[in-house]
Order: sequence, then structure tokens, then C-alpha cells
Amino acid sequence: MNRQSLGTIWRLGIKELWSLWRDPVMLILIAFSFTVSVYTAATAVPETLHKVPIAIVDEDHSPLSQQIASAFYPPLFMPPAMISHEQVDPGMDIGRYSFALNIPPNFQRDVLAGRDAEIQINVDATRMSQAFTGNGNIQQIIQGEIADFMRGRGQTIAPPIDLVLRARFNPGLEKSWFGGLMEIINQITMLSLILTGAALIREREHGTIEHLLVMPVTPTQIMLSKVWSMSLVVLLAAALSLNGIVRGLLHVPVEGSLPLFFTGAALHLFAMTAMGIYLATLARNMPQFGMLMILILLPMQMLSGGTTPRESMPRLAQDLMLAAPTTHFVELGQAILYRGAGLSVVWPSFLALAVIGSLMFFLSLRRFRAAIGSMA
Repeated sequence: MNRQSLGTIWRLGIKELWSLWRDPVMLILIAFSFTVSVYTAATAVPETLHKVPIAIVDEDHSPLSQQIASAFYPPLFMPPAMISHEQVDPGMDIGRYSFALNIPPNFQRDVLAGRDAEIQINVDATRMSQAFTGNGNIQQIIQGEIADFMRGRGQTIAPPIDLVLRARFNPGLEKSWFGGLMEIINQITMLSLILTGAALIREREHGTIEHLLVMPVTPTQIMLSKVWSMSLVVLLAAALSLNGIVRGLLHVPVEGSLPLFFTGAALHLFAMTAMGIYLATLARNMPQFGMLMILILLPMQMLSGGTTPRESMPRLAQDLMLAAPTTHFVELGQAILYRGAGLSVVWPSFLALAVIGSLMFFLSLRRFRAAIGSMA
């Protein structure tokens, strides 16, 4: 490719940037996707317990019951409301409490005597995710407090084995660390499809694609100009979001090399922008493009490993998703940002993205040539 061709690609890309700058809806979408969307995905994880309202009916008034009550504190739970038995049902009915514990009389005496002792846990199951997670956490907290209480009196109700949990890469098990970084990866994927596809459809709707056809430019130059310009916009927005929202506002530590991650992101954008152009050649207008994008984007994001581990999926789904660029981008993103992996670890994902991107560009170029040939 000679200097004149590179200059043509550069000027066509600048045209795409100016066209995007004059589209306020797209600018708002980009800003929203890499700010509000990333922040809410990190802080509004539905299965996370955060200041959950809880009430306790203490009918025992013993040191053990008081120790259990004191074990529920922020940020997982609100300070427990000490209520009477008659206040449980009205409080649960109006949604004031998500959980209500009933510690029966003589609970400590029964525990020390080795007799069966029960604590009733009332759960507001209309909050399904919170109810499922909170129920397990409450049981663990109560069992832990009882075990500590018994050990303090020279007794034990647990086996003489101490299991020690050591969480690597996220010692505090902060789910915002996972949610924020994965949302950036998802937004990179989504916007690369939207921006390139919308750019091509916008030119078709405005009639500027016919102007390009009478100019001394080739389909390859037109495609490459859209790829580099839209990729640059997404990369800059992702970099600002990663440093401003994720690392700055959410205080999420990034272990690995950011240049290495954005190199992988550039390869991913090469594949996704080519896919966006391919979908735009199939669609006649923006509504059709939106429908096609939903059919492609949602399965790619849900089965790529960013939402659930790929190992928990059916084997057929795992094998099929190896052909999707999102699978390899999520894999290298998690390895670099979470575990601090280097190129010696993630090079297979880089190679897969380069191969998939080249194949997708070739297919899109063939389709694009056929599309503009029918318009000529």
C-alpha cells in the first residue's frame, strides 16, 4: 500500500470523525456507555448484599443472642432493628425488612447443653437474588458466631479442621472489581458494532455513498477508513473510562499492562468493526441493523465468559464460541487486568483475534464490494 493510498485512508477517516462529531445522539451514547453504564454495572450487581435491612426478635436476651445480633453490620447489612414478635409480619408485609431472625427463649442454654436449638429466619423472597444470597450469608454468620461462642467456653461444635480461604487477585471479593472491568469490555464490543454499522448506513441514507463511488477510492480504502476512525474513538473512550471511572472513581486496581490490554482491544476492534460493516451491508436501514445486532451481540456477550465461566457451559457452546472474537477478548482481558498476565500467557488469544479479524475483514470486504457494485 503506497503513500497516496494511506493518505486517502487517512482523509476518509477524518471525514468519519467529523461526521460522528456532528451526531449528538452517538456522542451521548458513547459518553453514557463508558461512564454511567460502567459505574452502574460495577455498583448495582443484583446478587450483592449492600445495606440490607434486617430485624431481630431476641427472646433469649443472652450473651450468645447479643453476640449474634452484633455480627450484622454495614456494608452488608443495616444495623439490626430489635423488634418484638408481633412486629415481624407487618414489617415484612410492607417491605421494611428483607430478613427477620427469631431467636427463641433459652437458646443459649440449649446450645450449651448440646440440645437441638433453632433460629427462625424469615426471608422476603420477592427480592429473589438478595434472598438467595442473604440466606446463605446469614446462616454462615450465625454458625460462625455460635462456634466462636463455644470455643470461648472450651467446647466445640465443629470438626477439628480449619478451612482457610485465600482469594487470589481479589482478596476482599469485591464484585465491583469484576463488574466495572467486564462492562468496559462489553461496551467496547457493542460500540464497535454500532459506530461502524451506523456510519455506513448513515452514508447510504444521506446519499454520500454515491459520492464516494465516483471518487478515485477503492472499497478497501473506504472500509479501512471506517475501521481505524471508529476504533480510535472507542479506544480513547475506553482508556478514559478505565482510568477515570474504574481506577479513579471505583478504586479498582489494575494488575497488568494497560498497553498490552489496549493492543488486544485494537485487535478485537479490528474484528468487530469489520463485523459491523458486514451487518450494515445486510440491513437496509437502522432499525434492521439494530435487530441484526441484537441477534449477534447478545449471544456473543452472554457466552463469551464475561457473565458466566465458559467451563460451566455445554461443550458444544464452548467449541462454537471459539469462533467469536469476544471469547478471546474476554479471556485476555481477564488475564491481563485481573491476574497481571504478560504476552507469554495471552499470545494465543492475540493470535486468535488476528486470525478471526483478518477472516472477518475479508468476508466483509467481499460483501461490501458486492453491495456498492449493485448501487453503481
